[in-house]
Amino acid sequence: MKLVILDRDGTINEGRTDFVSSPEEWVPLPGALEAIARLNHAGFHVVVVSNQPGLGRGLFDVSTLNAMHTKMHKALAAVGGRVDVIFYCPHGPEEKCNCRMPAPGLFEQIADRYGMSLAGVPVVGDRLRDLQAGHSVGCEPHLVLTGAYSNGVSDPLPPDFPAGTQVHADLAAFAAYLVERDALALPPAAPRAAS
Repeated sequence: MKLVILDRDGTINEGRTDFVSSPEEWVPLPGALEAIARLNHAGFHVVVVSNQPGLGRGLFDVSTLNAMHTKMHKALAAVGGRVDVIFYCPHGPEEKCNCRMPAPGLFEQIADRYGMSLAGVPVVGDRLRDLQAGHSVGCEPHLVLTGAYSNGVSDPLPPDFPAGTQVHADLAAFAAYLVERDALALPPAAPRAAS
């Protein structure tokens, strides 16, 4: 199964300095939904992971979070895309849980749900912690410059980044890269018998 794991805020939709706490504040980044559709059309299943400490702090409730995700699902459907499932952590950093990235808990849940190792599965995020969480279970790290690092990042990357982290301008650039790489890795089609 071809799987891609995406962070939400700052990767798919605009991030905020506080929290995205309502459907109105959930605004997709330019080209991000089309990028997910492109991945889907190339045979990739897309899963979303997200830290949502605003839940634990009472800034919004689960029904509001569901309304944000309903908006995302509808907007994706309108461009021919889909997200299979969304995994989120409702805890703040003070709770020391195993599911708040950079801890690996959300990724372990994905591995359990799909019954597969995540070794080599691309994880895409706009923050170091997204990539650290995925890398801890063997995911291939990809940084997009649309959120925390929208002003750019040093070259080479700071040493905290997982080895092999690849950098892309945005989710559309990542999708183009992955779809092309995947197409080049496929064996040629078998010749058709003459009719």
